[in-house]
Amino acid sequence: MKQAIVRSKLFVPGARPELFAKALASEADAISIDLEDAVPESRKAEARAVVTEFLRSPTASGHGKTIIVRVNGLGTPHFDADIEACAWPQIDIVNLPKPECADDVRIAADALERRERERGIERPIGILANIESPRGLRYAGDIAAAHPRVVGLQLGFGDLLEPLGIDRAHVAAIRQLQLMVRLAAGEAGLPAFDSAFGNVKDPDGYRQEAEDARRLGYMGKTCIHPSQIALANQVFRPSDDEIAHALRVAAAWNAGREGGAGALLVDGRMIDIPFAKRAEAVVAWARRLGLVTDQAAASSKTGFQR
Repeated sequence: MKQAIVRSKLFVPGARPELFAKALASEADAISIDLEDAVPESRKAEARAVVTEFLRSPTASGHGKTIIVRVNGLGTPHFDADIEACAWPQIDIVNLPKPECADDVRIAADALERRERERGIERPIGILANIESPRGLRYAGDIAAAHPRVVGLQLGFGDLLEPLGIDRAHVAAIRQLQLMVRLAAGEAGLPAFDSAFGNVKDPDGYRQEAEDARRLGYMGKTCIHPSQIALANQVFRPSDDEIAHALRVAAAWNAGREGGAGALLVDGRMIDIPFAKRAEAVVAWARRLGLVTDQAAASSKTGFQR
């Protein structure tokens, strides 16, 4: 499935329809309407009805945003009703909380396929799988590779850390978990997305955690408040220097390949196949964000991207 650019994903409670249009008007790359933790048990049915009404309205089309709905987990009495409520052509991704094995993802995929078939939905709805339990973390690679619908893994620190008494501010623990999930996603050739940061009054903390995730290869981070959107968008983009270097690497690699070189120097650094692949990926990422022209991106292709 085509992977969307999601540097920033803004959470919106499913029972707050007055916020949906505001979220669509924001600078977030995606909005994530939440039917899970942000909706109390007594309002689950109401939230489902509101989400269905929104997804079937003209408002949900033509805005250029990725629309995600976080459903309740498979082990809850709400999962089937949530899928029924949100599986419409306007949705791009279902955010699946707490999968603990590949079979959980396959069950969710089957549920989506049934609704798509019933409703004549031609474009498959993706699955963003949350890694937020010890077992889910242990099987993260299997979860990522469980089904073609999986578009990425997302860390969920609240559910993962709080029951274990692990300090959310323990930087070493956070970075280790970020790396583990990034490697699991990478094994399946998928992106990873970082967790929410609960203290909206600490923009420096949000930025630091986002920058750590970015250095580990993450593609974006959750926003629980509009004030976090600009921070995520700034961090999760290739810098001008990165883009310029990637273009030089790709150009040199293409020239060297024609001359039979297997490795070469660019800006004083040795470049071989892994670095050429990375350069092409950076340019492709920049092109999708509108930071380089299509012509420049086309001239940088090294033959690795598919």
